Amino acid sequence: MKRVWGLSEFAQAEQFLLKCRNIAYDSLKTRKIIVKSSISARFVREYVTQTPCSSSSQTVWSSIISQFLDKCGTRSAESKADKYLREKASELREEILSHKDAMEGIERVLKEKGVSLFRRYTDGSAVVELLTQLKSFPVLALEVFEWRRKQLDYASPMTAEEYTKGVVIAGRLKNVALAVELFKEASNKQLKSTSLYNALMSVYSYNGLAMKCQSLFRELKSISTCTPSIITYNILISAFGRLMLVDHMDATLREIRNQNLSPTVATYKALIAGYITAWMWDEMDKAYLIMKEGSPKPDLDIHLLMLRGYANSGKLEQMEQMYEMVRNHVNHKEFPLIRVMICAYCRSTDVARVEKVEELLRLIPDNEYRPWLNVILICLYAKQDLLEQMEDSINEAFERNAYVTTTRAMRCIISSYFRQNAVDKLAVFLRRAQHAGWKVCRSLYHCKMVMYSSQMRLAEMERVLDEMDQVNMHCSKKTFWILYKAYQKYGQRSKLEQVVGQMFKHGYRGPLT
Repeated sequence: MKRVWGLSEFAQAEQFLLKCRNIAYDSLKTRKIIVKSSISARFVREYVTQTPCSSSSQTVWSSIISQFLDKCGTRSAESKADKYLREKASELREEILSHKDAMEGIERVLKEKGVSLFRRYTDGSAVVELLTQLKSFPVLALEVFEWRRKQLDYASPMTAEEYTKGVVIAGRLKNVALAVELFKEASNKQLKSTSLYNALMSVYSYNGLAMKCQSLFRELKSISTCTPSIITYNILISAFGRLMLVDHMDATLREIRNQNLSPTVATYKALIAGYITAWMWDEMDKAYLIMKEGSPKPDLDIHLLMLRGYANSGKLEQMEQMYEMVRNHVNHKEFPLIRVMICAYCRSTDVARVEKVEELLRLIPDNEYRPWLNVILICLYAKQDLLEQMEDSINEAFERNAYVTTTRAMRCIISSYFRQNAVDKLAVFLRRAQHAGWKVCRSLYHCKMVMYSSQMRLAEMERVLDEMDQVNMHCSKKTFWILYKAYQKYGQRSKLEQVVGQMFKHGYRGPLT
């Protein structure tokens, strides 16, 4: 007959296991294993013999101790086996990479050095480890997986973990059809698992197929042999977040709580990313506050997300506070975030925004150049009437064959030239902009005409009309009014009458003379 443990014995056993676990962790930190330490072993024996308990309890304690010591004793052997597997997979990976341009060479390497390794690990762990190490080379990883699928499956049947890895790789290559094919193949072999469903759900999410992701989630819930995990719900929230389906995100979060699952950092990461995508800044702040005051605590990824959110929302004070927390990481690795911060300053009214922008610009290497950022900088300098900096940015854009495609940006540039009364520089800019294929608008020519007129350079003002003809830009009512005002100001009576005649000819109402 099996003995029923008393509550006191369970309490004593729990306390003992906690103490033993702490001993084991301390030993691992100092690179010692408890079973190899005579002192630790002696401590365990003395602890057992000195603790008052009944004979039946002593039997229970002995059983617990033996199981604990057995697990500690096998830890070293397991770690050696894992290390061996990683080393062999790494060697095979290097061989494959050396033949990455020839599929025949890869197949030869797999046959000569891969078959023996794969057959040694019948649980598929060797294949999974190799595919993991080929993560940065998804095309090669898929070729290895397909070779495994076609060449060895008859001798060593594929496992659910291998199929899961294959589905993930197909998803990274945006090959949704192949991912679905692999999922169905695994299902037909009765290899359905939560991880397999998670893999295909992540493929759907990654490729913007949120509704298919939700449909697969419902299928998973209907299967008795599989249960959705917190990872499943995280994928679902991420899928909804990409499509700004905030109501679906919140409903999924409520279901997590109803299932008594604990949200992870990944859960909040998906939530906050969704709120940022939907520009729901208050909800973003609430989610972050929940993490700060509870558990789990925000990690680096969460802080980077919040930095992006504060920058996009224009909350410069919070953005700068968050930047101080992650400055070292951002300055060396997160150049996209630096660009987002620059855009935030450019949109703001901060009195020191130019200085702050230039400080951030120095952190971006030359190979991280982005044409759109160059245009934003041109407009920033133009609004601040920093003509020299503006022209430096314009020259950089010309040198890198970047071009402006919006009338708004061009008007911003010419307005700066106008306020500085720099008509000659404007003329040079206009010629270069035409040659480079930038957006050319009538306002450019009108601005030149007004500026020439203000300096009594009427002949050059008239030549602007020829420039307009060369780009098939006809005179508008505003063009005639600029000419009329110029000739009227300088007493050019005959030319004034010609302009009035042209206005009537084109159907415009002329001035009263």
